[in-house]
Amino acid sequence: MADTNKNNIDLDFVYDFYTKMKNNNVSFAYEGEISHEITKVFSSLAESHIAIDNESNSLKRRVFHVMIESLQNIGKHSGEKIDKNSPTDGQGIFFMSKTKNEYTITTGNSINKNMIPNLKTKLEAINSGNKMSLKKLYKEKIKKGRLSEKGGAGLGFIDIVRKTEQKLIYSFLDINEKKSYFVLTSTISRTK
Repeated sequence: MADTNKNNIDLDFVYDFYTKMKNNNVSFAYEGEISHEITKVFSSLAESHIAIDNESNSLKRRVFHVMIESLQNIGKHSGEKIDKNSPTDGQGIFFMSKTKNEYTITTGNSINKNMIPNLKTKLEAINSGNKMSLKKLYKEKIKKGRLSEKGGAGLGFIDIVRKTEQKLIYSFLDINEKKSYFVLTSTISRTK
């Protein structure tokens, strides 16, 4: 029998994590650097996973789209980066879960607290929109060209809501006086 005191990980944690993933229908989970290469790997994993269930091409495209937008958000806007000079490759978590009726994609990453008011305003505006107003907002953002070196002035969030026809679920959890943990959940119906 192995001596658990010599391991770097609490073995009870492994089973506890497994149980929590099963109870929450998590298909796969990842924590670490989110880069273009990781995004490509996740696309392949998701494609294999969704193909097993013989999902429609339309549903597959929506799930992939939401997954890519969510991962890019972490890569571009995470408050944690291994390479401080990289405009992408942020640190975060990614979960994908599946139930009989829906896929759920949840991401989390640290952000600077000074970003919260602006981000919250964008998310509330997007969540309060309808199909037509979101289309108009999307076009306005593109016309104004308010894109930064980091990305699209909230275009990804708008696009997720347009593709899923569901509100974004989000939370900001305190880490310390300068940082919060931003958790974002998107839901894609399997029945539409």
